[in-house]
Amino acid sequence: YGSRDCEDCIACQFCERSSDCNRCTHCVECAACVECTNCRGCTACRGCTRCEDSTSCERSAYLVHCFACVECTYCFGCVGLRGKEFHIYNVAHSKKDYFERLKQLQKT
Repeated sequence: YGSRDCEDCIACQFCERSSDCNRCTHCVECAACVECTNCRGCTACRGCTRCEDSTSCERSAYLVHCFACVECTYCFGCVGLRGKEFHIYNVAHSKKDYFERLKQLQKT
């Protein structure tokens, strides 16, 4: 419903340019995701929210460039983490340091 330029998606709503997704909402350029919301450029994620350019992550939120992370929030460039938050390249940061470091990374 309300999706544009999607292929082989099932029960998705308001998604754009996605393929093979199932029950996703407001996702853009995602592939093979299930029950994700507001994600962009993700592949094979399940139950994720507001993730970007991540692959094979589950039940996570606010991940960017992550792979195979489960139940994580606010992680950047992480691989294989489980139940973690505020990590950059698999290194833990305080909440304040995480956002400061993230700003520096986005400038480069």
